[in-house]
Amino acid sequence: MDILRFITAGSVDDGKSTLIGRLLYDSKSIMIDQLEAIEKQTKNKEEGEIDLALLTDGLRAEREQGITIDVAYKYFSTPKRKFIIADAPGHIQYTRNMVTGASNANLIIILIDARTGVVEQTRRHSIIASLLGLRHVVVAVNKMDLVDNSQDVFNNIVIDYANLAKSLGLEDVTYIPISALKGDNIVDKSTDITWYEGPALLDVLENVQVQHDIDLQHARFPVQYVIRPQTENLHDYRGYAGKLVSGVYKKGDTVTVLPSGITSTISAIEVTGKEVEEAFAPQSIILHLADDIDISRGDVIVKSNDLPQVEQELEVLLCWMDSKPLAAGKKYLLQLNSAVVKSVVKEIEYKIDVNTLERLPAPEQAGLNDIVKAVIKTARPLVFDQYKKLKVNGGAILIDETSHVTVGACMIQ
Repeated sequence: MDILRFITAGSVDDGKSTLIGRLLYDSKSIMIDQLEAIEKQTKNKEEGEIDLALLTDGLRAEREQGITIDVAYKYFSTPKRKFIIADAPGHIQYTRNMVTGASNANLIIILIDARTGVVEQTRRHSIIASLLGLRHVVVAVNKMDLVDNSQDVFNNIVIDYANLAKSLGLEDVTYIPISALKGDNIVDKSTDITWYEGPALLDVLENVQVQHDIDLQHARFPVQYVIRPQTENLHDYRGYAGKLVSGVYKKGDTVTVLPSGITSTISAIEVTGKEVEEAFAPQSIILHLADDIDISRGDVIVKSNDLPQVEQELEVLLCWMDSKPLAAGKKYLLQLNSAVVKSVVKEIEYKIDVNTLERLPAPEQAGLNDIVKAVIKTARPLVFDQYKKLKVNGGAILIDETSHVTVGACMIQ
């Protein structure tokens, strides 16, 4: 069974947590003791309804303020598919949390309050989705019951959002009118919104095609571990273990080891201890090469006819995640897949306004939640692809050398 990772985003009080609660509740993914605990904590008991938002708003501060602060991950499954939900906060001061949640997602659900339509936060979340290359967008127009399930209200929001999606290059967009509180069009089709002929939300989530999101064209294999047992039985055994992040490898393929540039051929491929003729992303494999080459963790084995870039200077879009500001000249560890190199931020070229995509003049320092274009120089050559071309080999993180805290998320341009 495959897994769909999706993130929910919306303004404050758009009903994100209620929507996730409704998905869990109606798909029978809540334990009885959880349900009893939530029934006790529900504030509006006199209405006889339970507050489904309490299923996801886990922190005490979130429950007291009625908002989402942290990225909460929830898991549920149906007979068709398994799901991992990232419930990300909507506020601008938590942009970094949204970037973290969206970086591993296949799909984003953008909630829009039917009463307010497309607002600034909707634009910001859509911009972050486009920057991170999310391919599938579901626009859920919530609280339809509060606008008398009006088709005109829904159509106007669809027209407004379609213009925004076109300007950002978002292509696969699905629009669904819902009421998270009442359960309309969440798991089952609504009996109240009679004019809507499309699928319910869960139906879309179960059937969206994500297999095509895995790149099988550009073969990239970052080495995580060199296996050299040196026992009597396996005296000459030398295998390179790791996760095949993209592409397909076959026995006999001509490959190049980067950054050294040495070529060889694949003599054997192992998957789960068995020898196979070919392997494909996202399998974890062991490669054997025909020649004994000096290969270590962080090197990348690629097909010789399709080489990535190997540079010491990178242009990146950088989301800053630390309370200590970023300034030109500061040194960090940069990690891309299994490669970790020392690096220095040479310059900050400009700052991006996450509400408009406008380029603002370069600040002296980048603060928490800022997204900036920066130039980074690494101590040794780095093997990478552009983030837009190949996400799995174009996303890196910056790590503080002393505290080992992740301080920045980079999308290589």
